[in-house]
Amino acid sequence: MKAVFISFYQAFYDEVIEILDKLEIRGFTFWQEVQGRGSNDGEPHYGTHAWPTLNSAMFIFLPDEKVEPLLKEIHLLDESAPQQGIHAFVMPAEEK
Repeated sequence: MKAVFISFYQAFYDEVIEILDKLEIRGFTFWQEVQGRGSNDGEPHYGTHAWPTLNSAMFIFLPDEKVEPLLKEIHLLDESAPQQGIHAFVMPAEEK
């Protein structure tokens, strides 16, 4: 089992949900408004007058075999608007 943390520009929400539905990934935890900026480039998302957009974040626990298909779809979405940004981070997870 893996844990996947996804941080993304709020406008990508519908596309992220479509990816989850397509891959039959049901469970997740979602934060609607988070602030951040990319580590290399891209626009900051601070929710301020100067930088009015915000990010969202999602935490998903899923079987190992669903990780690569999810990462592939997230990468394709990122390529559609690289200045806005979507990033996924994978961590091991133990279920107790």
